[in-house]
Amino acid sequence: MSKEHVSYAEKRVYIGIDVHRAFFVASCVCEGVVVKRCRMPSKSAAVLALITKYFPGSIVMTCYEAGYSGFWLHRELTLAGISNIVVHAAHVEVESNRVKTDKRDSQKLAEQLFAGRLRGIRVPSPDEEDLRLLTRTREQTVRKRRRVQVQIRMRLHQFGLVPETITGVLRPQHVVALLKDIQAHALKATLELLLDEWLYLAAKIKALDKKLLEQAAKDPLDAIYRSVPGIGPLIARILSFELGDMSQFANERALFSFTGLTPGEYSSGDKIRRGTISRQGSSRIRYILVEAAWKAIRKDTVLREFYERVGARRGKKRAIVAVARKLIGRIRAALKANKNYEIDYKKAA
Repeated sequence: MSKEHVSYAEKRVYIGIDVHRAFFVASCVCEGVVVKRCRMPSKSAAVLALITKYFPGSIVMTCYEAGYSGFWLHRELTLAGISNIVVHAAHVEVESNRVKTDKRDSQKLAEQLFAGRLRGIRVPSPDEEDLRLLTRTREQTVRKRRRVQVQIRMRLHQFGLVPETITGVLRPQHVVALLKDIQAHALKATLELLLDEWLYLAAKIKALDKKLLEQAAKDPLDAIYRSVPGIGPLIARILSFELGDMSQFANERALFSFTGLTPGEYSSGDKIRRGTISRQGSSRIRYILVEAAWKAIRKDTVLREFYERVGARRGKKRAIVAVARKLIGRIRAALKANKNYEIDYKKAA
């Protein structure tokens, strides 16, 4: 006897998709009940086939977590007329149950989407995503170069070959000089290979820097970002690519939330206690802003006074995060007014 087909026409169906490289796992919720769960190929066509087969005439909304897979799935689902959101992983409520499976993850997404407890992140345009590749590739290349530096230093330490004269950062010229006196064949060959890789990566970073400078010359926002104390050519490129003119943020609170600089809140009854920052935004931007804040307080006396005032009450670490939050708010104001950053703004006040 064939199973009776249930119609969900004109009903709202919420689908959570757990995205993997080789496959997707989807859980479908209608009126709070899981009505379908399946594994499928990692293609948007497979998701659309699922919707067409089991939920014709339904009002379908889908979601998946942001991650390595990017936004291609979102764009293809949206193009096909499906309402989809991409969710920051930190915004998904975590269960106390420690059992974690793909089915549970997809069901958790679907149920929270149904309950209205998920909000989507802003999805960049293909052009924006393309521009970001240069700075992100540079970051990856710099990390690779740093690993090679560490490997070389480890080999030198292993054989007691690090001279006392090298107390700071190890440079390629140091390695070249040391290689002249190394007789051990395998060690010398290893160091030569690592040095070649180091120089190769350094050349790639230099080439990327040149491309970034070419992009900066065409970017109308570059001058405003560069006018901010503590922000140099590279940081200006990253912020311009990641944040643009900040018009996508309705207010400062939305901007602070995106950067993860919003204080966490622990409230009970009439008591409200704010703790450390949420760290739910972009770690890349947050790190950059904190680094820029350390430099900014040396040049901007208003920010310096603010840092000292907060630091006296809350400590230096929390104070510099507060400066970073104030700094990005002031950058947003400068972009909104299409004017360069004003050092010592409102000093008279």
